[in-house]
Amino acid sequence: MKNYTSEVPVERTLIRIEAVLVKGGASGINKTYRDGELFSIGFTIPGAAKGSSMSVRMPARVDAVEKALTKGKYLAATAQGRMKKQAARTAWKLMQDWIEVQLSLVELQQADMIQVFLPYLHDGQQTLYEQIKSGGYKALENMKLLDAHAGAEDPRP
Repeated sequence: MKNYTSEVPVERTLIRIEAVLVKGGASGINKTYRDGELFSIGFTIPGAAKGSSMSVRMPARVDAVEKALTKGKYLAATAQGRMKKQAARTAWKLMQDWIEVQLSLVELQQADMIQVFLPYLHDGQQTLYEQIKSGGYKALENMKLLDAHAGAEDPRP
């Protein structure tokens, strides 16, 4: 697991994430806390129509990282009493890495902001991915994405 021994404080990682987001064109950055712990970072990106914007919410699932850290080789590298803090550092550092890579793709014109953050677009209640998942992925079936390549010929010469 990448960053599982990170000692970078979550606060410093968040400063870096915010700086990268602002450089990439995001605005209105905010944070959501649950039970006193940072849960997600939200921000606004330019929308498809001129002058419009879209909300994004990206959670770092610290509990899931903590569960993974308690298994196998990661447990030895992380003292039991500090597991929750290590999980938070790891989760947010992974989020930083992901955001930096995605915004590099945008900078290199390999993708646009909406494309890279599409699963995390947020309507105030859920992300787009959460909506699709809660509908049993039927939206993907309707778009014929699930079996789009089944039986298709290889386009390469």
